[in-house]
Amino acid sequence: MQYLPEGSRIHTIENQHALSSIAAMERAMAAGTILEAKAILCDSNHNLIVQLPCMRGIIPRDEGAMGIAEGTTRDIALIARAGKPVCFRILRMETDENGNPTALLSRRLVQEACWAQYLSQCRPGDIIPAVVTHLERFGAFVDIGCGIPSLIPIDRISVSRISHPRDRFSVGQFIHVVIRQTEENRVHLTHRELLGTWEENAAQFSAGQTVPGIVRSVESYGIFIELTPNLAGLAELQENVFAGQHASVYIKAILPEKMKVKLILIDAFSSSEPPEPLHYFLESSHMDYWQYTPDCSGKVIVSSFEEMPS
Repeated sequence: MQYLPEGSRIHTIENQHALSSIAAMERAMAAGTILEAKAILCDSNHNLIVQLPCMRGIIPRDEGAMGIAEGTTRDIALIARAGKPVCFRILRMETDENGNPTALLSRRLVQEACWAQYLSQCRPGDIIPAVVTHLERFGAFVDIGCGIPSLIPIDRISVSRISHPRDRFSVGQFIHVVIRQTEENRVHLTHRELLGTWEENAAQFSAGQTVPGIVRSVESYGIFIELTPNLAGLAELQENVFAGQHASVYIKAILPEKMKVKLILIDAFSSSEPPEPLHYFLESSHMDYWQYTPDCSGKVIVSSFEEMPS
């Protein structure tokens, strides 16, 4: 059984068929099938009301998320689901006081199964899918399965420094992440290792080209311009240039031994275009070791997942 980020199932034929009639829902209940539908309301008692094709669905507060009943998960985890897809298993179907059929649902059971059968089994270095759910200055929150949240710290998003995670991600974006460590009901993530080494990124360019970039910072000694999320170069200072601008840059030299890209800034301008789609350097679903820096460079930037405790 796949434990996917919420929203992955809602439009599938299998999910729609399982919710299409009372008989189909009874079969899904007996089989313990994970289903999805939109939560149209979180009421004053923090019960989630779910939109189902043939009846009303209710996820009681204590069934709304793993840890709610114990107080280890805050109710914002429920409130924030209003208007969004939620996953669930059907507990039972009954009739309300007005004689209308109602389905009692549990999101908690799905999350507990996701943790026990999937996330707790993951090892440091495993690469898994995730969906961006919320962006804060310090990092990006992602759904790593069935609504279970985790955080990518801002310094783990990419090698090229950004001022805010929105410079790299958007809410609802499907991404991949690498597991750094798992502990009780918590998963630590990283992302930058999937965006390639210095050499892999530098191989996309050559001296003499003029290419687009993004100004990431303006320092007293020069302007750092990002060419890819894991590769930036340095251009000489110019007036009226500031972080966040798009740029056209001439590549003067690429120096692997110094791990430098020398640039000449041709033009800097404002743009409202969203971030470019991420390009992942994926060879498998697991990595034990990642070295960003070239062997010929005196500086070493590595991630060793073999040495991290599970």
